[in-house]
Amino acid sequence: MLENIGQFFHELICAIGGLYVPGKAISNAILAFLGIFTIHNTLYYVISFFFTRKFPPAKNYHKYAIAIPARNEEAVIGNLLKSIKRQDYPQELITVFVVADNCTDNTAEVARQNGAICYERTNDKDRTKGFALQFLFRQIERDYGIDSFEGYFVFDSDNLLNKDYISRMNDSFDAGEKIITSYRNTKNFDENWVASTYALHWLRSIRYRHRARSFLRLATNIQGTGFLFANELVKDGWNYTSLTEDRAFTADAVAHGYEISYNNEAIFFDEQPTSLRIALRQRTRWSKGHLQAFKETGWTLFKNIFVGNCYRDKSVKRKLTWKTFLEEIRHRWAAFDTLAQLVPAVIVKVFLWLLVTLFIYSCYQYTHGINGDLVFKRSNWLTTLLNNIFGDIPIYAEPGIKAMVYSLCLATLWHALGKIAWNIKNMLIAVYVFFMERKRIKKIKWYKKLLYCITWPTFDIIYRYSMYAALFMKVTWKPIPHTSKITIEDIES
Repeated sequence: MLENIGQFFHELICAIGGLYVPGKAISNAILAFLGIFTIHNTLYYVISFFFTRKFPPAKNYHKYAIAIPARNEEAVIGNLLKSIKRQDYPQELITVFVVADNCTDNTAEVARQNGAICYERTNDKDRTKGFALQFLFRQIERDYGIDSFEGYFVFDSDNLLNKDYISRMNDSFDAGEKIITSYRNTKNFDENWVASTYALHWLRSIRYRHRARSFLRLATNIQGTGFLFANELVKDGWNYTSLTEDRAFTADAVAHGYEISYNNEAIFFDEQPTSLRIALRQRTRWSKGHLQAFKETGWTLFKNIFVGNCYRDKSVKRKLTWKTFLEEIRHRWAAFDTLAQLVPAVIVKVFLWLLVTLFIYSCYQYTHGINGDLVFKRSNWLTTLLNNIFGDIPIYAEPGIKAMVYSLCLATLWHALGKIAWNIKNMLIAVYVFFMERKRIKKIKWYKKLLYCITWPTFDIIYRYSMYAALFMKVTWKPIPHTSKITIEDIES
């Protein structure tokens, strides 16, 4: 009986091992396909190094509403509202709306004391920030009408605005832009290493995403707060209620053909989490929302690449001109570019590694044995360095369980060394950001900068593992506590 079972497993492992060659070919084809979604990034990095879009001073002042969703934010919302009052933009053209979303503190009272129009929401079943915004825009439509304001800003309660923030954003709006995001700085950059990873991430987004896409008149991405959009975007209300309403809003706007621009001169500050537990919770929510946005809009963006704007009224005939031709190219590229940011490539890659490189390959080695595979095979700079230090360390094993176990260990080691090499190189991004943005971020002692460069890769490490977890976890929205007492005056001084 045992011999029969052993023979069965032997034949099964050999059969699985026989799939390695075609499996590797399929895996390489899939990875090559995913590589298409990153082929343009290097060009963006080069453009971002030298250029960002500039906007001429506005000729007109436009009327804006500011939408602020807040849940138990009495500690910080007053400072945001005071920074809005300090704007050099005509105050009569700014109306501030706050939705006190299921608050158990004095958020609503503080908001009203500081001149905001505050609506209180008591539906704790629909908990996301998107539901709070949906409620708020319904109240604005009921009491004022969406068209009463030309554009809408969205801020989080912990934000602080530079004195000329709205004026600079008005430059972009007056130039005809419908959706604009801005320069996201951090008020507690050096509070600890967790906060620093977030701060560096937002600055990396500016350098690697916003600048080039805005310069090329494409579509960058909205990142939760600090953005402005025209009233036509919410003529039917705010319909983005997923765990990451910003990704959903971005994807849907691009699918409808909108540009999303970036203003490098409009600077605001926000507070970053300092607790690793809170950061892990937030990042898992972001990852789940990322997957939701891909599911909701990915197919539409994919179709737009090939057939153009799916939402365009096909009954309206458009005259083919150079302008419409270039706009068609712009929209299709923007659809591809946005889809590239939504594709969950890290999940596909780890699945292929587990299935093909780890499991099927170990079965292949069970059948064929290991004939001199190097412990430190030269696949990246780190393994090449280790090989030069320790020399060739070949591994041999006859076909069988021993070869299978050795193969599993080697594949895991090579994968780990590859990630370590990549993360060490990733530290250079922090060095680059610190140097390029040195005039805009607060002064930080050199040894803290060194620490933050070393800890910076944890942001992307958490991203990968939160994506894996989000695929299987049921994730719910929970508020992020904000307690910083820093004011815009403190930053200016």
